[in-house]
Amino acid sequence: MKIFIVLLMLMAAGGLCLATDGVRLEGFDYPYPVQVFQFTSQKQHLEMAYMDVRPTNAEADTVVLLHGKNFSGAYWGETAAALQKSGFRVIIPDAIGFGKSSNPQSYQFSFGQLASNLHELLHSCGVKQAQIVGHSMGGMIATRYALMYPTETKTLVLADPIGLEDWQAKGVPYVPVDKNYQNELKQTPETIRSYERENYYHGEWRPEYDRWVDMVVRFQQSTNYPLMAWDQALASDMIFTQPVCHEFKNLKMPVLLIIGQADRTAIGKEQASAEVKKTLGDYPKLGRDAAAIIPAAKLVELDGIGHLPQVEAFP
Repeated sequence: MKIFIVLLMLMAAGGLCLATDGVRLEGFDYPYPVQVFQFTSQKQHLEMAYMDVRPTNAEADTVVLLHGKNFSGAYWGETAAALQKSGFRVIIPDAIGFGKSSNPQSYQFSFGQLASNLHELLHSCGVKQAQIVGHSMGGMIATRYALMYPTETKTLVLADPIGLEDWQAKGVPYVPVDKNYQNELKQTPETIRSYERENYYHGEWRPEYDRWVDMVVRFQQSTNYPLMAWDQALASDMIFTQPVCHEFKNLKMPVLLIIGQADRTAIGKEQASAEVKKTLGDYPKLGRDAAAIIPAAKLVELDGIGHLPQVEAFP
C-alpha cells in the first residue's frame, strides 16, 4: 500500500561513538549510519543521535521525520528510502531520552525544549527550512516546532499524532510522575505486545511488528533501564499536561493530516471512567475536528489502518 509515502511526497513537493552503557540500543541496527549531535542543554552535555539520508542533489528539500514515544527513528527506514529515491534529503533524529540519544539523569521535558533541540540540530546540519513530519508523540513535537519556527517550517505533516485531544480537560485523571515511573518498570514483552496489538494495530498482529517490541525489550534488559524509564515517565507527564490541540488555529503553513481510521490511541484511558473512556481516541472524529480548525489543512483518512501507517500501510 503506497498511499502513505505518496502523500508525503505530494506534501513535501562520520559520526561519533555512542556510549556503551546498554540503554542506547547499541546492538539494535538502524537502517542508516547514525551520527551524533553534541550540545549543551539544561547544564548538561547531551548527544542527539540522528540519521542524515542524502540524495545526489545537494540542493534538495529536507524532510524531517519525528518518532513517537514507544519508538525511535529506526522505524522510518522505508519511508526515508522512498523519500531519498524521490530526491529529498531526510533527517531522522532520536529525541533526547529516546533511542540512541542521551538519557539525562534529570531533564525538564517540554515540547518547547525538544523543538528547540531539533532546531539546533537542523542548523548544525545547515538546514534553514524543512518539511516537518511527526508521528504519534512526534506529531506534538512537530506541532510545537511549527508554532515556534513558522518561517522555517515549509509544510507540516501529522501522521496519527497524539495530542488531537486534551485528555485532562476531558476528565482523564492525572497520574503523578512517580506512578508513571513504576508503570514503566513493570512493562514486559507480553504487556508491550498486548498494548500495541490493541491500541496500534486494531487487534491484529504480524511477525514484522515484533521488531519494535524487541527494541523496547532491549532497553528493559539494560542495567541502566531505570534511568531511561524515568525519562519515559517524564515524557508521559509532558504528553498529558502540554496539549497542543488548542493552538492548531495558529498553524499558518500547509498541514497534512494522515489519520488511520482504526486508530484508538488515547493517553490515560485505562485510568478514565467507563463513561469518559468511551469518548477517547476517536481518531476519525478527532482528525475531522483538527482539519476544521487548522487554517490550511488537508485531511486524508486511511480506512482499516491503525496508529502506525508508515509500518502497517507501507508497500
